[in-house]
Amino acid sequence: MRYILALLLFSVQCTIQLAQIPSGYYSSAEGKTGEQLKTALYNIIKGHVEYPYTANTTDTWDILKDADRDPENSDNVILIYTARSVNGAQEYNNAQGWTREHVWAKSRGDFGTETGTGTDAHNLKPCDVSVNSLRSNRSFAASVNPVNDDGVFTGCYIGDDFTFEPRDAVKGDVARIIFYMATRYEGENGEPDLEPIDEVMSSSDKSPFHGVLSDLLSWNDADPVDAFEQNRNNVIYSYQQNRNPFIDHPEWVNAIWGTATNLQNNNLVPEDDNIEIFDLSGRSVYKGKRNPGFRSQLKPNSVYIIKDSSGTHKIIIQNK
Repeated sequence: MRYILALLLFSVQCTIQLAQIPSGYYSSAEGKTGEQLKTALYNIIKGHVEYPYTANTTDTWDILKDADRDPENSDNVILIYTARSVNGAQEYNNAQGWTREHVWAKSRGDFGTETGTGTDAHNLKPCDVSVNSLRSNRSFAASVNPVNDDGVFTGCYIGDDFTFEPRDAVKGDVARIIFYMATRYEGENGEPDLEPIDEVMSSSDKSPFHGVLSDLLSWNDADPVDAFEQNRNNVIYSYQQNRNPFIDHPEWVNAIWGTATNLQNNNLVPEDDNIEIFDLSGRSVYKGKRNPGFRSQLKPNSVYIIKDSSGTHKIIIQNK
């Protein structure tokens, strides 16, 4: 009965907080799609209030203890990958406590824990120390090898291809965090320009990309926003004064990046298809057949717009 009452109280609290999106907060994004929508959202959520990673004043430990609080035990936080409830006040405690997981791995863009990108609480989640180490900077994708924590299956998997699959209940949470980071950080004011890609990245690659886009798109659809995730968004907003728009409007993920099915279909365009590629200034840099040779004419770690028989898409050329 205590558990049921706690959940009911938490649900009532979150229902009230669902209405806490400030009036007009997203008005400049309404009616937009694609890059126009992404730009509009960036302009809304940029310039957030920044907190230090660790300090004697309010820091990211404090924010997570509030944002990821266990609704059944206010002294505890819920760990993202294991779902375990642990004492929040313990913090790291020489690896005996919990740690802070950068969902968008801090090496993907090499921003570390610097104040700003590295301390954005929307990207941080309480995590088991050993699972955090195992996840490392693996790309998020469907994987096959079960992950255990103290001999108990967590619901997560790792892949031999350097991938990590979180438990079902947080797959959408992870996806929406990745899409937030790709929208919030666009390369301005010394910040990295983060983009999701449909590739598995090596552990040593510090390019500002994160995979795997098609899996993340599927997870956003399969795991809808729940009360815990929405409440977390409200709590972080109370600190940082910016929101994760894809928690408030998960449909905007597809409006910007399309669907997993469309992405897979786009990858099936034949090599002899005629394409034209433009840089972000609108200058045409390639016109001809889609074949392996066209990539040699493009700069590494750059973003381009490609037009082919299936439409217009953004592509990212990685440094190989």
